[in-house]
Amino acid sequence: MVYGAAADFVVAFHFTFVLFVVLGGLLVWRWPRVAWVHLPCAVWGALIELTGLICPLTPLEKWLRDEAGVASYQGGFIEHHIVRI
Repeated sequence: MVYGAAADFVVAFHFTFVLFVVLGGLLVWRWPRVAWVHLPCAVWGALIELTGLICPLTPLEKWLRDEAGVASYQGGFIEHHIVRI
């Protein structure tokens, strides 16, 4: 129960982070101080996507799902959760 809820929290946080990486520039345009947070997040997101590295949140989510006894998935977070949307 706790592991499943934690996995769901990680998915929500990960999705929010990806959304902030992609659309955070709009927030920076409105509130320029947000750039101090958005710039490192955007660099991290670009690094993960361009180099093929795995974001640490993905294995964490998969581990939590395994501990909860729920079937995990193959591949990355974006392919599994976002592309399907």
